[in-house]
Amino acid sequence: MSAGVPFDVLTIGRVGVDFYPTTHGSLVEVRHFDKFLGGSPTNVAVAAARLGERAAVITRTGPDPLGEYVHVALRNFGVDDRYVTSVEGLQTPVTFCEIFPPDRFPIYFYRAPKAPDLEIYPEELDLDAIRAARLFWATVSGLSAEPSRAATMAALAARSRRHPTMLDLDYRASFWSSREDATEATGQALAQATVAVGNLEEVEVAVGTRDPESAADRLLDLGLELAVVKLGPGGVIAKSRTERVAVPPLSVRVVNGLGAGDAFGGSLCHGLLADWPLADTVRFASAAGAIVASRLACSEAMPTAPEVEDILRRGKM
Repeated sequence: MSAGVPFDVLTIGRVGVDFYPTTHGSLVEVRHFDKFLGGSPTNVAVAAARLGERAAVITRTGPDPLGEYVHVALRNFGVDDRYVTSVEGLQTPVTFCEIFPPDRFPIYFYRAPKAPDLEIYPEELDLDAIRAARLFWATVSGLSAEPSRAATMAALAARSRRHPTMLDLDYRASFWSSREDATEATGQALAQATVAVGNLEEVEVAVGTRDPESAADRLLDLGLELAVVKLGPGGVIAKSRTERVAVPPLSVRVVNGLGAGDAFGGSLCHGLLADWPLADTVRFASAAGAIVASRLACSEAMPTAPEVEDILRRGKM
């Protein structure tokens, strides 16, 4: 970010390196893997940058070669890495997945004894940059341990509910001591956000129901301006205080569904910043997610605007 110019999209939270098998099947049997930049809020920043937004991520790595890879990959994607620092004594996390198309992609996080991205401290935050960012994106997974929880809440509070302040409901059960703790922390964060995005399990953790219409209404009742509920093969619904949009899924041959949500998120940011009509924003984000679902990678698979516009014209991959 040059002096006086705010970031378009600033995210905070998880980072790591993804090792995805090049063939289908169990990790017991597969032999070869491709390496990619990973971590949901990191991927969202990459997706936004691919669409032309000035993006940065606040996160931490280990002081190791994979940590250096994170910096190199971010720069190559055009994402500012000034807020990516290392933590002595911890290792950059790695993630493996198994690929069983079309709808089963087990994921395995290696983040013990603690992931460095959970060592973000409130006093280290550039609150001026967070306040100035045109859009700020935080995640529920960043609330799963201290000091990351306090840092995420401090960042959200600094926004003073400036719109768009996004909360990705991003619930990962293995990150939490209990579901109840996740629900309590999510409620506190929602009180500082203006947009919430989540799938059916995530909205159930947040507001106690899997019914998408009721979940969206409950989120809006908490003072949000926009609630987006992803229905998987059922598409997406989005509700504001004055509008409801339902977008069906695009037909796509799924290769790896793990990055689709992050592509959706980065593209949702893009549409909100452009002040598009809600229906156009959700359709664009859904198409971006479909493109990434048809590819192996997450970060490297993030589409450009012409790619998304092409699939929208054709109505299928």
